[in-house]
Amino acid sequence: MTTDHESTVDPAAAQAVELIGTATEKRIAWLTLLIGMIAAIATGIFYRRDWAAGLAVGTALAWLNFRWLARGLDALVVDSTAQAGAAKPRVSLLTYFLAAFRYTLIALCVCVIFKVLKVPLLSMLLGLCALGAAAIAASLYELVSALDSGP
Repeated sequence: MTTDHESTVDPAAAQAVELIGTATEKRIAWLTLLIGMIAAIATGIFYRRDWAAGLAVGTALAWLNFRWLARGLDALVVDSTAQAGAAKPRVSLLTYFLAAFRYTLIALCVCVIFKVLKVPLLSMLLGLCALGAAAIAASLYELVSALDSGP
């Protein structure tokens, strides 16, 4: 017995949607850690260890944020694919809650680490920027590789 959903979703199309961007997503994840940890190590050697700790913590939180964001978007794609034929697609309240909760949890972690461990707040915020640097680097890689492959 098949449902309406099973008959309307093309398995090849669903697999293609899953594959688009997967390599870039993985590249951004490891580049976030690489860029942030290189910055933390260099800061620990040449400047101050407490700032290096803040950069490392911020980088780890940026990586977690990206992983949670990727999982949330993957779930949204699955939901939207499942509702492809619906006149008015719905997004569950849980999806909205988890999106807001992600930022709340990160802010809470930063606050606790700042208050309890006395890690400089600015260094943690700069560590969170490792995700932005990784996204820019991955985007530039995609552009250069597209230019190399030609038309």
